[in-house]
Amino acid sequence: MLRRKEYRLLSLILWLCCAVGLAAAEQEKGRYLGSFNDPVRYCRAVLNADNPQEPYIGPAKPQMVLSGIYQAAGISAAAPRDWVAGGTFWRCMDGAVYACFAGANLPCEEKADTARAPSEAIVAYCKSNPASAAIPAVVTGRATIFAWRCKNAVPEISRQALQVDARGFIADYWYRLDRPG
Repeated sequence: MLRRKEYRLLSLILWLCCAVGLAAAEQEKGRYLGSFNDPVRYCRAVLNADNPQEPYIGPAKPQMVLSGIYQAAGISAAAPRDWVAGGTFWRCMDGAVYACFAGANLPCEEKADTARAPSEAIVAYCKSNPASAAIPAVVTGRATIFAWRCKNAVPEISRQALQVDARGFIADYWYRLDRPG
């Protein structure tokens, strides 16, 4: 039978072994994934990230993303860099870097609204505009993928105007960026 002193010593040794084992596991995990300041390497490692975060440690608006969005979205080279940077968002999908420029109020940070039922705002708009051929985005919301109209004061979808990507964002607003050169 173990004496009290021996039991405490054995408990301490077991606790230390566990602590060392956990620390080694964390170190190995960090060695495997590492940290990244390159968005391309980061996306290849994590595959999918709607909001890049640790282990990404680079700038919030990487140069590769900013250069890529100018080209992909057809933004004039004369457009102010700080304005473009402020409206640019990036994420990872299937191991690739994707970027969106909010520009004219595009919902880069929102998932697509795929609801087929009209909102209260759409219903109210149609009551006030019973024959409207199109309901404005200020009423429908900018994240809807549908074009809405009013027919005899009843809202209806006239067509699907936008596509949804595998992560639930509006695909039409997001550009896959490939490393330049």
